[in-house]
Amino acid sequence: MCNIIYYIHAMENNNITEKINELVVKMAKEPQNIENYHELSELYMKQQDYDKVMSVLDSLLAIKPDDVRALVGMGTMWFYERDFRKSLQYYNKALEVNPKNYLIYYNIGNVFAEWKNFDKALFYYNRAIDLNSSNAEIYNAIALLYQDNENFVEAKAYYEKSLSLEPDNAPALIDLGNVCFKLYEYETALKLFKKVFVLAPDNELVAVCIANALTLMKDREQAYAYYEKALSMTEDKYRIYICYAISLSEFKQYDHAVNMYKKAIEHSPKKSAAYVLLANLYLSRDNIKEAIELYKQALHVDPNNAETYELLGNAHYLDDDVEHAIQSYRASIGLAPTNDEYRLIYSQVMEDYVKSVHK
Repeated sequence: MCNIIYYIHAMENNNITEKINELVVKMAKEPQNIENYHELSELYMKQQDYDKVMSVLDSLLAIKPDDVRALVGMGTMWFYERDFRKSLQYYNKALEVNPKNYLIYYNIGNVFAEWKNFDKALFYYNRAIDLNSSNAEIYNAIALLYQDNENFVEAKAYYEKSLSLEPDNAPALIDLGNVCFKLYEYETALKLFKKVFVLAPDNELVAVCIANALTLMKDREQAYAYYEKALSMTEDKYRIYICYAISLSEFKQYDHAVNMYKKAIEHSPKKSAAYVLLANLYLSRDNIKEAIELYKQALHVDPNNAETYELLGNAHYLDDDVEHAIQSYRASIGLAPTNDEYRLIYSQVMEDYVKSVHK
């Protein structure tokens, strides 16, 4: 089966290469034909050869500097490269040529969303809606914007609008399910995730979402069944092990949860999350020494994580090792100097420490 798929992909790539060669010859004969440039850039896009896409669009803009499709295409290429300033320059040039193109406003909104400029992103998305009120993707982008700003009620409303236009949009269904999670609407989230699972029955992440919802609805057996399904679908089991372990903890099956975290660590020993979560579990069970060791292992993997230093400080403090706690709190502040919570904890512990020394 794999050989057949490889053969199909090879055939498709050969067809694209043949079309590219034909177009190059055609362009040499008709250097002023704008459509040839657009067609060639789209073929390179299919091959994901972004450098050549930009080269073709650059050549086109040298011939026709006000070609809106080329300007938007260049803006999108720089957006993919995460050079948002250059991206915005091209989008603004396109907007000067055609101020009635909804796609340009939408793309500019995306730039400001990446910059975390909520007001400007929302302004441009709304302008895009003024020009094209039936485009589900714009409503979805606004929903994501509100979701990132933790305004889950507004996010939900925009996801619902998006889905009224595209009822089977799987990413929007998942995002709406996640928002319903935040609003404690677990039954609605479960229905949404199950709808996606019908559309994508081989998607292990959707199976995990269903299992997480079932966990919060206290349906233990069904939750475990979906975690097991997810584990059977992929070799990349790290996140599944972690979610499964959290579920096991919710149902107070602590020994099984510990084993599941250990499986996650064994699967990906260079990722820190499982170390930290297992340490948290140990700490909640008063296994302070084991927790301290795991926090240290997490910091060995991810030495610049301020939160882990703060957790390690808490563990040392509970272990009556105030000096090591202070060292850990200082490290957390060094990595996150603007975090008021870390500073407050550090100052309180230092104050207690100074008083004890004076006594």
